[in-house]
Amino acid sequence: MFNKILIANRGEIAVRIIRACRELGIRTVAVYSEADKDALHTQLADEAICIGPANSKESYLNMERIISATIITKAEAIHPGFGFLSENSKFVELCEKCNIAFIGPSADIINRMGNKSEARRTMIEAGVPVTPGTKEPVYDAATGKKFADAMGYPVIVKASSGGGGKGMRIVESPQEFETNFNTAQRESVNAFADDTMYIEKYIQSPRHIEFQILADKHGNVVHLGERDCSIQRKHQKVIEESPSVAINQELRKKMGETAVRAAKAVGYENAGTIEFLLDKSGEFYFMEMNTRIQVEHPVTEMVTGLDLIKEQIRIAEGLELSVTQNDIEVRGHAIECRINAENPEKNFMPCPGVIRDIHFPGGNGVRIDSAIYNGYRIPPTYDSMICKVIVHDKDRTSAINKMQSVLGELVIDGVDTNIDFQFDIIGNERFRKGDINTHFIHDEYGL
Repeated sequence: MFNKILIANRGEIAVRIIRACRELGIRTVAVYSEADKDALHTQLADEAICIGPANSKESYLNMERIISATIITKAEAIHPGFGFLSENSKFVELCEKCNIAFIGPSADIINRMGNKSEARRTMIEAGVPVTPGTKEPVYDAATGKKFADAMGYPVIVKASSGGGGKGMRIVESPQEFETNFNTAQRESVNAFADDTMYIEKYIQSPRHIEFQILADKHGNVVHLGERDCSIQRKHQKVIEESPSVAINQELRKKMGETAVRAAKAVGYENAGTIEFLLDKSGEFYFMEMNTRIQVEHPVTEMVTGLDLIKEQIRIAEGLELSVTQNDIEVRGHAIECRINAENPEKNFMPCPGVIRDIHFPGGNGVRIDSAIYNGYRIPPTYDSMICKVIVHDKDRTSAINKMQSVLGELVIDGVDTNIDFQFDIIGNERFRKGDINTHFIHDEYGL
């Protein structure tokens, strides 16, 4: 067992990891920027070290400072959470050189699966269905357009190192290609310092279905069922749920087995997510793999009863998975709403500021993951997500009703939030019927 783990992250995921470590009897080290000196994760950890200014490049993305903090505090492992350095293979290599356990996959696997064009090639070789598209990286608009013209429009331009909707543009016609390609590529360079792009055929109005997998160092791989992440705005997930109403048991088995096969094809270790697009005819296509814990992991925890952070730590310690595929049973239905400090009426403009008053609802099957508190100042420097609301009930209708009740009771005063927007989606008749796809928010709200 690890005696001490450093959490190379901030916000609710840092708090979530600290709490899991406490339950395992593991001491924790928090790192923080100058903007986060009063953040909750710094107060809950056993130790806390400032690693630089507010700018992420000088703090949460500064590998040397994080490694130094780990060595100074004699932590044996680093948990990266999501975002920041969680899928940075150079950081993983640095951990390996310094004899620090990285709670996640190896640098080689991150390189193979974190790079989207490389992942496509790997999946094709493993016999996993992929969306039709380029087999090799694309670096310029002229080359990309030749592929797009041959495939037929619409297509989607994607950054190989992309995530969170960054570096992505849908192209409807040849006339739009060059502008959209160059815009997406600039976004990729700014966000990921990588100009490598690829082109895919754009699947019209699909569902976004992802399968959570766990894989240990002994060759055991399981999937924990699916999450439906189709409610998105500009490729950013807004609401996630499990299970999906669009998938019957036969398709679930087929997609789950494909996800496991994909993970085994690269010798995957730790927690990961295989993401698929599901079209109207029931055909599914590999989209990408996230080689880290996901924002929406609580949805899977609620329906399976497993603690994914603890499983991650067990795997990194060299232990076998605590469950087999036959042990995993999805019970009931869970929904997660991401609560952001933003103003939906002003094009979702971020709204940093001081939290004046909070009321978090409770009750059976209600979970709230957050790092905010009364008097906390939300800095303008980082992601606007401040809270995740998760509910669980016996079926989807009951879970929707519970979420409506929770959102109606939730109070976060002092900053603008998207609570009312989430409440409206949950009450939308199409959503309640399960008639959803990745265009739902655009079609229903024009956003």
